[in-house]
Amino acid sequence: MKKLIKNIALPVILGSIIGLIISPFMNYQDLNKPPLSPPGITFPVVWTILYIIMGYSFYKQNEQNKPIYYTQLIANLLWSIFFFVFKWYLFSSLWIIFLIILVIIMVKKFYDQNKISGLLNIPYLIWLIFAAYLSFGVYFLN
Repeated sequence: MKKLIKNIALPVILGSIIGLIISPFMNYQDLNKPPLSPPGITFPVVWTILYIIMGYSFYKQNEQNKPIYYTQLIANLLWSIFFFVFKWYLFSSLWIIFLIILVIIMVKKFYDQNKISGLLNIPYLIWLIFAAYLSFGVYFLN
């Protein structure tokens, strides 16, 4: 039970810390956004759910999948800093493509060890693809 709580808490806590760091720099409401852009309140709700799912799926993995999990988690957290703090919209858009590739690798590795664990990350992957669309849209419109 301790391991499960730790694996779920880690991405949620790290995501919350990043949220606090970037909050003074958030300008989402001021940006020109592409069609289908959700309201700003959507993001913390969706990310919290995804971080919980991500942590649970990692709980079901063994040590060999640790590097890809932590690598994609760090890449995920850095994206927000690049996008909101530094306003590097093109770099952030390219970075999220890198993150998508990492998550595809992670999903495959997780799936190979535990099918449910891999499948649980499909919503995360879909959300990242949508986030890439939003990121490129913000780059082109701003």
